[in-house]
Amino acid sequence: MLTEERHRIILELLAEKEVVKLQELVEATNSSESTIRRDLTQLEKEKKLRRIHGGATLLQKKREELSVLEKSTKHRQEKKRIAEYAASLVQNGDCIYLDAGTTTFEMIPHLHGKDIVVVTNGIMHLDMLLEYDIPTYLLGGFVKKKTKALIGRGALQALQSYSFDKCFIGANGVHYEYGYTTPDPEEAMVKQTAMQLSQKAYVLADHSKLNESAFAKIAELHEAVLITDELAEEWLEPYKAKTAVEVVAK
Repeated sequence: MLTEERHRIILELLAEKEVVKLQELVEATNSSESTIRRDLTQLEKEKKLRRIHGGATLLQKKREELSVLEKSTKHRQEKKRIAEYAASLVQNGDCIYLDAGTTTFEMIPHLHGKDIVVVTNGIMHLDMLLEYDIPTYLLGGFVKKKTKALIGRGALQALQSYSFDKCFIGANGVHYEYGYTTPDPEEAMVKQTAMQLSQKAYVLADHSKLNESAFAKIAELHEAVLITDELAEEWLEPYKAKTAVEVVAK
């Protein structure tokens, strides 16, 4: 089968199913795994799909953003493991920034009992932070309905009152060329500012965010340590070449 014909079949299957496994593509095109891997690499370079572990998926729309409820149901176990590891990096005496997001939210129970202070723009975080008796400062600003994050000029002005030992940031996209991204430019600015005010910055992102990019740039890869879940080394090599990567085992 000609390359063009395989590519057409791959893209048609993706349009129909959104996510396709490698073995499905092998069977649909009567090709070897190595051939399909080369096809997926080429189509990803042409920005027609995104490779994932074991197959491919459609590219995410640059400004598309799920609600907190929708995000909370996706890759939950991976998020919990990443969050527990991230919380283990917090030491007594730290002042930390906890970004709005479902993975950073999962850190909160693991911060209980530590002598720390938290600053956050996550309204959803507030009840649990108080429940676990964690001293907390909430930023002001505009309330973003979908993510329950405080953003805008008020949030940026409030952030300037602080400096942090560590910050823990969420991202919708993590890409070895485009860095850390998110759909909303105003939210990107809040994340970026928190990173600039921190001695050490961490981005928490499960494997579904890798090789993905959204509309607004947060930072370059090297500006934060990436914490993600376990993937084949070939997937992590482009990231490890540009920044420190902490991989949380299953």
